[in-house]
Amino acid sequence: MASTSGSVLPTHTTPSAPADPASSSTKPATTSPNPRRRCLCICLLITLAFLAALAITLLVLFLTVLRVRDPTTRVVSTRLSGIAPRLTFPAVSLQLNITLLLVVSVHNPNPASFAYAAGGHTDLTYRGVQVGSAEIYPGRIPSRGDANVSLALTLQADRFASHLLQLIGDVEGGAMQLEAATRIPGKVNILGLFKRHAVAYSDCSFVFGVPEMRVRSQQCRNRTKL
Repeated sequence: MASTSGSVLPTHTTPSAPADPASSSTKPATTSPNPRRRCLCICLLITLAFLAALAITLLVLFLTVLRVRDPTTRVVSTRLSGIAPRLTFPAVSLQLNITLLLVVSVHNPNPASFAYAAGGHTDLTYRGVQVGSAEIYPGRIPSRGDANVSLALTLQADRFASHLLQLIGDVEGGAMQLEAATRIPGKVNILGLFKRHAVAYSDCSFVFGVPEMRVRSQQCRNRTKL
């Protein structure tokens, strides 16, 4: 009799299909930006922003603070200081020098002080002929302020000889038309940081009253050269 005990047949498992290489391959990892390059970019942006701010600041300073405006001058007083006659030989001639003390008021409209040392002078002309000169004492004009400049002006009477008839007529009429050209070299001190050489010029035409020995009227043109 055949055995009824059934034998277990071996089972065969079907091998699974190989995985798709495309699906099984791992995705490349994304690389993070280089920290050093990022730091360099930030430093570059900060530097550009600083340079732009500096350029704007310098432009504003140039248009406001560093822009030099011309001062204004005005003769405020004149006073006869002395008369010095001089007799020369061997050609006998009598020369007469008259010294006038002038006080000129100078207004400085700039936000920078103006200091001037020796070297400033004023030339006085009468009808186109230089008849006198004066040295200007050193001083300082504050920013947006006023200062009085004193000078001793010496008139050389012999230089009036070429216009003697006109001079006599002006003296009899009680007034003389004179021109004064002033040059004052100095330094402009801006905010205590910048110092620039500057020369202040003033050309004044004024009427001098002979009886009262003072300026009756005047008109000045001023300019500054850096």
